[in-house]
Amino acid sequence: MAEPENRRPLNSRDTGWARSIAARLAATSVTPNQISQASMAAALVAGGSFWIAGQAEPGTWRIVALVFAALFCQLRLLCNLFDGMVAVEGGKSAPDGPFWNEFPDRVSDALILAGLGYGLGLPALGWIAAALAILTAYVRELGANAGAPPDFSGPMAKPQRMATVTAAALLSLFEPLWNGYNEVLAIVLWAVVLGGIATVVRRSMRQIAWLKANRQDPPA
Repeated sequence: MAEPENRRPLNSRDTGWARSIAARLAATSVTPNQISQASMAAALVAGGSFWIAGQAEPGTWRIVALVFAALFCQLRLLCNLFDGMVAVEGGKSAPDGPFWNEFPDRVSDALILAGLGYGLGLPALGWIAAALAILTAYVRELGANAGAPPDFSGPMAKPQRMATVTAAALLSLFEPLWNGYNEVLAIVLWAVVLGGIATVVRRSMRQIAWLKANRQDPPA
């Protein structure tokens, strides 16, 4: 089957475990759209867990919340991986698949990053991070609609965002060792914001350069 043009390149897609799980999912009644929708539920749990972790006192509940935040951020990514594999490799694509491939990602980014911001008492920063995450995708789609190759470059594309906040959740488990509290999460949220700005600028400049080099003005 031909590879869709607007598909993020992922090394994990070629691993044996991913192919095995995708094949098992494709053999069930589960649809790619349902997997995409499940990613929003995972993101809701992740964002809520970040919110709880940021507000909880050091101790068991904070540890549980941080672990849940990390796990469900990764579950969100697994949903993003398997919805495409079930649709393309599993031959279960649907006419409305392109919508469900993109829309849940935007909702998921907002849920996770806004939840992180509210947990830290920095809701504005969380929403800025979410807006930048959505803007990176908008710039990519804007270029694709203009004929440019889809640009998934970073430094803070979706996989990098999720890896960063997952690592922050896990590293925060060790903050009691230096009497810290929420410093890691705050630093990472700022990193997501700054990385998001860099990603938007980089993708925009690459797109403008491509358009100048490849687009032809229509004849008068």
